[in-house]
Amino acid sequence: MKQAIIVIVAAILVATAAIAIAKDAASTDKPAPAAATSPALKGAYFKPEESASTGSVTVEGNTVSYQAVAGTLIVHGKDWDDVTQATDAGDKPADATKADKPAEASMFYVAYFRRGGDQGTRPITFLFNGGPGSSTVWLHMGAFGPKRVVTADDTHTAAAPYQLINNDYSLLDASDLVFVDAPGTGFSRIAGKDKEKAFYGVDEDAHAFAEFVTAFLTRYSRWNSPKYLFGESYGTPRASVLVNDLETNRDVDFNGVILLSQILNFDLSVDGPETNPGVDLAYEVALPTYAATAWYHHKVPGNPKDLVPFVHEVEHFAMTDYALALGEGSSLTPAHRNAIAAKLHDYTGLPLWYILKANLRISGGEFEQNLQNDTDTTTGRLDTRFSGPTMDPLSKEADYDPQSAAISSAYVSAFNDYARKVLNFGQDQVYKPEIDVFKWWSFKHQQPGAEFAFPGATNVMPDLASAMKYNPDLKILLNGGYFDLATPYYEGWYEMHHLPIPDKLQSNIEYRYYQSGHMVYAHEESLKELHDNVADFIRRTDNVTKK
Repeated sequence: MKQAIIVIVAAILVATAAIAIAKDAASTDKPAPAAATSPALKGAYFKPEESASTGSVTVEGNTVSYQAVAGTLIVHGKDWDDVTQATDAGDKPADATKADKPAEASMFYVAYFRRGGDQGTRPITFLFNGGPGSSTVWLHMGAFGPKRVVTADDTHTAAAPYQLINNDYSLLDASDLVFVDAPGTGFSRIAGKDKEKAFYGVDEDAHAFAEFVTAFLTRYSRWNSPKYLFGESYGTPRASVLVNDLETNRDVDFNGVILLSQILNFDLSVDGPETNPGVDLAYEVALPTYAATAWYHHKVPGNPKDLVPFVHEVEHFAMTDYALALGEGSSLTPAHRNAIAAKLHDYTGLPLWYILKANLRISGGEFEQNLQNDTDTTTGRLDTRFSGPTMDPLSKEADYDPQSAAISSAYVSAFNDYARKVLNFGQDQVYKPEIDVFKWWSFKHQQPGAEFAFPGATNVMPDLASAMKYNPDLKILLNGGYFDLATPYYEGWYEMHHLPIPDKLQSNIEYRYYQSGHMVYAHEESLKELHDNVADFIRRTDNVTKK
């Protein structure tokens, strides 16, 4: 059935994009659509769209000419039956407004193809942000697209007009790029019966992305290209489930998976760990980020000179003395409790009385609220280098994220302008950078080999492990920011070192860390490092020069 779905989707795309293709027929660099014939789909809510343009970007001194395609592909929920939805091409489509029509999603993407050369064997990377409920405007306009919006480094960016510049660190020098918006976000849309249930969940979301990837490979004849996934934040669990689905269920091996700001086991989240008493690991893996943040804001007694040796010291303490103390629970002696609290004060700068009152356990929101509370200043969550005025000095936890408040307008405004003026897409549509999916989102996840979806905290470590064992050549690049309190960098390190894989496969995983936050690329020096590390990773793993 999976082959049939791909063929049907490809046929619709060919038919509806015929005019656009004809206009650009003179260009030999136009990615060739796959030729196919199949019945029309009955009762479709959406039709694929496509708008092509050209441009060039200078990446670290080298000019790359490219063709950009902004468009949509149509995907369906897991139980969709392509046979029962097909009809003769001459028949009229059924009434798509009926409530019993199956759910479908129109997934928006912007693809950048380097002009010239052999596109069939050029690497291609699918990129997505997370949320869940976030579009991919952040990676597109801040990290690897050909244009980059300029924002202040660790303070609030001034209001419009914003500056959109050539991105010296676009990843187009190493790979063709496909920025994908999750169903319902950006210009992506969902419709049909139980549409939220069909797409808003760990497994449902990954299925939609798997359908998109295979349809895209067919649409642009890229099945034989070296393939990569790049996921940020919730995009990291999505990438883990997705690559396992693509490899084990759809027979599509990938060369590599690139993870930025990772969380695979939600039991390790420092957002609200107090709701899971008896599991103290979240406090332990977050402690190095607390220390890095205190260091950045000059709250650490003694003012250590260098960040990296300091956080390595804290990592050791977190996994030894601190972990043992928390493990003792109520049997911890007062003297031992006071000694651990004193050490936490030395590493975090938080008041000793506060640490003791918190029973040695401080959540992320509490840390953000209290680190600079003496000046009514709230510390950032996504990037703790950022600070902002405290909304309510008496709140237990931070009421907002200063980093998100500082840069979001620049990203969203710049993309809305760019999409319509340069990409020629979305003139009469609303771009939704983020949507609230949590009222519907299912965190239940059926791990590989399990008979049912587990109802507890999501943990997709088995999925990434399964993909690595199924394809022992799959390479992983983990990137993290020292100042990320949404997904602390040491949390990702811990997860990778506890994957259920043979020891020899640990050598397939690489680690890179930056003096930045969740959106590593918000700090220009870190963006350059990120680009260089990812480009090098792709060039070393694309297999093109090896054959």
